[in-house]
Amino acid sequence: MVFRPLAFRLDPETAHHLAMATGARLGWAAGAMRTAMSVDDDRLATDVAGLHFPTPIGLAAGFDKSASAIPALAGLGFGSIEIGSVSVDPSEGNPKPRLWRLPEDEGIVVHYGLPNDGAGVIAKRLARTRLPVPLGINLVVTNRGPGAPPLNPDQIVGEYVAAAQAMAPYADYLMLNLSCPNTVDGRDFFADPGHLDACLTALGETRLRLPAFLKVSPLGGIEAIERVLAAADGRDFVAGFMFNLPPVKPGGMRTAEQALRQMPGAVSGPPAAALADDCIRETFRRMDRKRHVLIGAGGVSTAEDAYRKIRLGASLVQLLTALIYQGPGVVRTITKGLAQLLARDGVKNVRDVVGVDAG
Repeated sequence: MVFRPLAFRLDPETAHHLAMATGARLGWAAGAMRTAMSVDDDRLATDVAGLHFPTPIGLAAGFDKSASAIPALAGLGFGSIEIGSVSVDPSEGNPKPRLWRLPEDEGIVVHYGLPNDGAGVIAKRLARTRLPVPLGINLVVTNRGPGAPPLNPDQIVGEYVAAAQAMAPYADYLMLNLSCPNTVDGRDFFADPGHLDACLTALGETRLRLPAFLKVSPLGGIEAIERVLAAADGRDFVAGFMFNLPPVKPGGMRTAEQALRQMPGAVSGPPAAALADDCIRETFRRMDRKRHVLIGAGGVSTAEDAYRKIRLGASLVQLLTALIYQGPGVVRTITKGLAQLLARDGVKNVRDVVGVDAG
């Protein structure tokens, strides 16, 4: 993998910006790229929340924050693309440095703080774009920086509603990011059941015509999961759930603890897998499976990782960090490997094994 030594000579954020700029310039070749990179296998195709996904392997939000390079990213063979997080107003995010690599763990520490171009600019960009796969738009409250006055509850709810209304015309589904680990307003606000209920009530009043997912904190155990499920009960527009990264460093990492203390933010990649898998399993056991589905993420680096999350209860799976360590070919590798695992086990379609290991 020639790209990795070259990319790893650069600061992580600089390397990411270079990758995005390259992708933006390759939009013209997206169709040819997808022909070469996609895996066409009926075992992988699945319908979720009224949408058709050619494969369950999607790109997680956080890689293309402002829809700068989504045609080229779809060309890598993803079954779906999720952009963002997108806020009503533009945001520069947190001060730099805010992204670190953890080579010993094949992970990264993310402290971006939701930089994006804002809903207005992104809407104009998306109006000129059509993708061959479903597009999800991840929504958040604007991060106006550490010196900005805190928003009151009505303002926070109002921003989610405004962002949803601005982005809904361009999305196939919305992902409501209710637990960003790297901003003050986003970290704990929705741990209050009243705040979550108020937000979902306000969103319901907009009569959303597309499915929405709730991206929630993985902390709090079964009590927190049941609180989210109770809040979603009766909200027809809520199609399912996804778990965010925790704001704490996972245990058992190879990276020295002293080094980790110098890196504020959340850990993405293999160290995040165990907690994510537990949350998927416990939610699948408790949710109304006729109404809700799960999207799994956290440490998906191999086909086996993706297959495990599906068998624990995820109907769709997303990845991001694996792109950094394995390059763009990882999408085809994981997708093809998943098809082979299904064939090995005699599975006719991926939907048939969703949750079989949840217990």
